[in-house]
Amino acid sequence: MLEHMEATRINLFHSNKAREIAKNVITYLLLCVGAFVFLVPFFWMVTSALKTQQQMFRYPIEWIPDPVMWENFPNVWTTVPFAMFLKNSIMVTSLVMVGDLFASTLVAYGFARKEFFGKNVLFLLLLGTMMIPQQVTMIPLFILYRSLGWIDTFRPLIVPSYLGNAFFIFMMRQFFLTIPVELEEAAILDGCGSFRVFTSVFLPLSKPALVTVAIFSFMNTWNDFFQPLIYLNSLEKKTLALGLAMFKGEYATEWGLLMAASVQVVLPCLILFFSCQKYFVEGIALTGIKG
Repeated sequence: MLEHMEATRINLFHSNKAREIAKNVITYLLLCVGAFVFLVPFFWMVTSALKTQQQMFRYPIEWIPDPVMWENFPNVWTTVPFAMFLKNSIMVTSLVMVGDLFASTLVAYGFARKEFFGKNVLFLLLLGTMMIPQQVTMIPLFILYRSLGWIDTFRPLIVPSYLGNAFFIFMMRQFFLTIPVELEEAAILDGCGSFRVFTSVFLPLSKPALVTVAIFSFMNTWNDFFQPLIYLNSLEKKTLALGLAMFKGEYATEWGLLMAASVQVVLPCLILFFSCQKYFVEGIALTGIKG
């Protein structure tokens, strides 16, 4: 009887292990297929950036160019004022990231740890603003910025980030709620005020969430085409997104140069994401633990 039970237990163990292995294999296969589908267009863009105009339209598709046109990448910088567009994008993106991190973390700390009249109602109103399409506020904001004399300046792109972002406030609030109250109480007993608790306790523990906000802010601003198109008119103030569109309009037949410019615009986003991937995944996972 004992031998039969032991044999049954062993068979059940092997059966569960086999099912788990099969599940993992199927999962990894699906992930590999999905990754392949998403990587093929990017690979085609990179290889096209190294092709001549004749190689671009050969059939069947020539995935590995021969000869390799490395000069397409430096030629982009001389064909259009790429350095000026890059400088503008770096300046705007850096200032917006600072504003998003500063304002959103302060407001989120208040919603997470402070008690005041109407807090829950205000937080619901804040979340409600996320449901308003950008197209609804586009004309009123343009009229407001025009009356302030901000058109054709970087202020409409930068200043709103210092007033808080609803999505980032929500993310940071969710993360702050996961920090034990005992840490805050211990800091208060040591004589720390609210601001000192925020800077010495909450911010050091919030690195994953802060990195997540920084990545989202960087990608949203770096790739933003719509707002710079509305508010910026002069050539010397254009960002990379506008410069790339202008490049496409003026050099529509130079596909090798266009792909080289596109690769260089995408590259900072890839470097930032992969260098901070660990904190990004951790931040996304932890911001939804507590409601």
